[in-house]
Amino acid sequence: MTIQWFPGHMAKARREVTEKLKLVDVIFELVDARVPYSSRNPMIDEIIQHKPRIVLLNKADMADKSITDEWLRFYRDKGITALAINSQAGTGLKQIVQEAKVLLKDKIDRLVSKGVKPRAIRAMIVGIPNAGKSTLINRLAGKNIAQTGNRPGVTKAQQWIKVGKELELLDTPGILWPKFEDQEVGVKLAVTGAIKDTLLNLQDLAVYSLRFLEKHYPERLQERYKLTELPEDLVELFDKIGNFRGCRAPGGYVDYDKVAELVIREIRMEKLGPLSFERPSDLNAIEEIDGNQE
Repeated sequence: MTIQWFPGHMAKARREVTEKLKLVDVIFELVDARVPYSSRNPMIDEIIQHKPRIVLLNKADMADKSITDEWLRFYRDKGITALAINSQAGTGLKQIVQEAKVLLKDKIDRLVSKGVKPRAIRAMIVGIPNAGKSTLINRLAGKNIAQTGNRPGVTKAQQWIKVGKELELLDTPGILWPKFEDQEVGVKLAVTGAIKDTLLNLQDLAVYSLRFLEKHYPERLQERYKLTELPEDLVELFDKIGNFRGCRAPGGYVDYDKVAELVIREIRMEKLGPLSFERPSDLNAIEEIDGNQE
């Protein structure tokens, strides 16, 4: 399965992010805690270069906490500030401004020593579609300013948003990269909802998801679909899930499309519990994240 999605507004957003970079002090890079590596746009490193950044692992409630802790240690070891947050519930958001102040302390101290009263910190929020940027902005601002939606591609333009007296945010549309060099990255993003379902083959996604669950969360898979054992044959697994949940086509046959839709929907709705689809140890053969900062 080949997955690509790069609407025209994303190309425009990349240009605008580059142009606005000089106006901000710090970058808030929002990633999905379930797929922290795959939900990073590699173009962001190229665009922001050595601008200070804070990586925000959003939707941490939907991810496996022990693995999220591994990711936080991974970023810390790379010299990158990272926080696990849940923008929907507001968990961990108070730390964001505090960490931004720490990151910019030298710059703020230089201004104070010159008798200049520091202005509000200006931050740019960047991330892929459906990472939760608009929800985060609304939570920080305490009101519905940014348009939200449980689908990718809602934010289409940039806007400055004041968050109290200490922070000003520049929202940006979600940006995906033009081509996934590793198709598994595209599959992980598709499973977690970062790519429009209309562009996807849900059966392929379900196959990937079930194989992943068999390997990493077999007990949850068995419990959810009341399986006494996990069959090696994938068609048999589809049949067992379809029969248990009544996913049938006319004539009484199991409808594999309905089974696929069910599995993907229930993963996204956390019916199989909090899941992490990758961990730092998976990155052995993958280019490391650049921890250098300004």
